[in-house]
Amino acid sequence: MTHVIAPAPQRAVIIGAGIAGLACAARLRAAGFAVTLLERHAAVGGKIRAVPSKAGPIDAGPTVLTMRHVFDDLFAQLGTTLEDHVKLIKQNELARHFWPDGSTLSLYADEERNIGALRSFGGNDAVADFLKFTKRTRQLFTAFDAPMMQAPEPKLGALTKHVLKQPYLIPAMAPLSTLKTLLKRSFRDPRLRQLFGRYATYVGGSPTHAPAILSLIWQAEANGVWVVKGGMHRLTQALLHVLDTNGVDTVTNAHVDRIEVRNGRAIAVQLLDGTRLPCDVLVHAGDPRALATGALGPDTAQIAPQTARAKRSFSARVLSFAATPHGPDLAHHNVFFAEDAQAEFRDLMAGRVPQNPSFYICALDRGQGTNAPQLERFEIITNAPATADTQPEDLSPWLHQITHQMVQHGISFSPTPDTTTITTPQAFGQMFPATRGALYGQTPHGLTAALQRPTARTQIPNLYLAGGGTHPGAGVPMATLSARHAVDAILSDQISTSRLGQTAMRGGMSTA
Repeated sequence: MTHVIAPAPQRAVIIGAGIAGLACAARLRAAGFAVTLLERHAAVGGKIRAVPSKAGPIDAGPTVLTMRHVFDDLFAQLGTTLEDHVKLIKQNELARHFWPDGSTLSLYADEERNIGALRSFGGNDAVADFLKFTKRTRQLFTAFDAPMMQAPEPKLGALTKHVLKQPYLIPAMAPLSTLKTLLKRSFRDPRLRQLFGRYATYVGGSPTHAPAILSLIWQAEANGVWVVKGGMHRLTQALLHVLDTNGVDTVTNAHVDRIEVRNGRAIAVQLLDGTRLPCDVLVHAGDPRALATGALGPDTAQIAPQTARAKRSFSARVLSFAATPHGPDLAHHNVFFAEDAQAEFRDLMAGRVPQNPSFYICALDRGQGTNAPQLERFEIITNAPATADTQPEDLSPWLHQITHQMVQHGISFSPTPDTTTITTPQAFGQMFPATRGALYGQTPHGLTAALQRPTARTQIPNLYLAGGGTHPGAGVPMATLSARHAVDAILSDQISTSRLGQTAMRGGMSTA
């Protein structure tokens, strides 16, 4: 009897266990690869991180889930469902907004409720402007989903043809306008301009410099926002569990020293402790700037060179703490606006920490379908410039200012958060090397900024990129989509290589 020995599965190594790395691991394992996932920190998740407190783990990164279909598809790759591993709670109230003059506005998943809220807030003019803006952004989101977000390698020429076939998109895009100028034309109420201008910060930009097309980000929330029961970190923990169950080897505290390239292909990853991990396929799921700057060795320094030159996105100062709140009732997602809508972005564009920023408060225990406990978990985020500076600074004056601003809005906490609860851009830079503290990769400023990001394929045939620093961009859903693009490219390239090999064999046999 002849025994047929099955070929060993191909070895895939993934550097970085943020959401993109976890998603790459799931998809590659589903495709039959032997997968090793490397993470330099003690826990997976990347920027989806949590810090301990007396009230339990507190999110210190993203706080809600949008574009849920991306995650449903990911879990389905391994024959399971998202609901089997985490509880998602859809939010009827998307966000609650507060202004220094005492006015408030909640936006909802239901458009009729939005119309009622806006009529009470700003009258019929506010309703008319909002409906027109929503129609514009819905057109953009629908039109650019397939040729941009879902496309693995979008090209300017193809996008131009796509737009010319649908000429109504040109005025909707407002290609010569910034988001700020578009909003000035779209809303008569300056408060609504301030509200929708905040969406530029979701990708680390300023409405004064971001292209008008970023207005479509509103639709990502309008299409549905979900809270993960217990916190966003539960999502990455669930993915890790599924990967473990399916035989993925996840190695934490694994510091990559360099990538080894031979004969034009990545053949191994070497760790600082001397471990050498051979690979057939390698995915770098961190900021591609690490490759471009030679942080992972000289063999890959030619990858994504634009990331070494491009300006960086904004960063943030993040407070994560447990306390009892006093003041206005909070939703899960709350934004408190500064009186001067422009000063914050002038400071940010000049590389200064804003003196009077708007701030986002996530009340993590709200929107969970149960009453909030006495001691609640909070995450407060303010925008800050990215920086490579590693010098320690006195954060007390800034925290005092933020606390004073909160008091002006009528909100306080017991106990008051102290400086030990703050994560700074400098800390982010240390946690995520080569990012210079930026949280969203390259700056989103400029009309073609979205086309300047690296895509999955690189000059090294078996080295691929994924993560928020690559196409289609920053944010949890986008980074997760980047993993699909990377794995699709891997599988497509392998099929192409196999066909070439078969053709070569047939050619050799015919001339033998």
